[in-house]
Amino acid sequence: MNLPVKGFKNSGRYPSEWMKKGVPRESIAERTRMYIDAHPSIKDCISKDLINYSSLARLIMKDLGIVNEEAVMIACRRYAAKLGRHNHEGEILRILRDSRLEMKTKIAIITAKNDWTVLHNLEVIFKKLLNEKTIMQVIQGTHAITIISDEKLKNEVVSLIGQDNILKIRTDLVEISVRSPERITETSGVYAYLANNLADGGINVVESVSVFTDTIFIVREEDMMQAYSILNRIIDSAEKMTIGL
Repeated sequence: MNLPVKGFKNSGRYPSEWMKKGVPRESIAERTRMYIDAHPSIKDCISKDLINYSSLARLIMKDLGIVNEEAVMIACRRYAAKLGRHNHEGEILRILRDSRLEMKTKIAIITAKNDWTVLHNLEVIFKKLLNEKTIMQVIQGTHAITIISDEKLKNEVVSLIGQDNILKIRTDLVEISVRSPERITETSGVYAYLANNLADGGINVVESVSVFTDTIFIVREEDMMQAYSILNRIIDSAEKMTIGL
């Protein structure tokens, strides 16, 4: 079904703005879809038919620098039809309903140079941790290696890595883990949902990592109770909101 465009007969032609500078009509639709996908709250409102498409189109135009409101509105409505009444937030809540919290205090984060010798030296402590059943996370980025461990291991890690390879050390941190059922691996948006709620609560997440079914947030000790309270409230609410689902 062809939708009429203001100022054009319904002949299948594209407005000149869609073809300006060689940009085809589908690029506007794709950019609009990507914008909606990047904003889960908007996507959920679309699925619940709570969106004013004129206001949404103007917001997308402003943020993406698009000049054709009619094109953006058509793209929004077509994507909404594709989404249907899919309750994405409901899927997230069903995951969180079956999730549980764990908290560990006295956590340290050691940031080191991204060098193969650092990883090689860490092998020694990994072997020791396997025997002691102590957990340590290592995240390798483009320019640095982040090591999350118990504070009691800090001096040992620094000694093995070498002081010259250390970029930064942060202590007095707390690790809060959201342990979820395995189906979280097939459900998008759970991490964003949790992180957005923490941000709305004024919590600065020092570091975060997702490991299979565990979503881990590292916060400062002074934020510990507030962060735990927010995450616990989310799980409690999810349990109440999904009764019977």
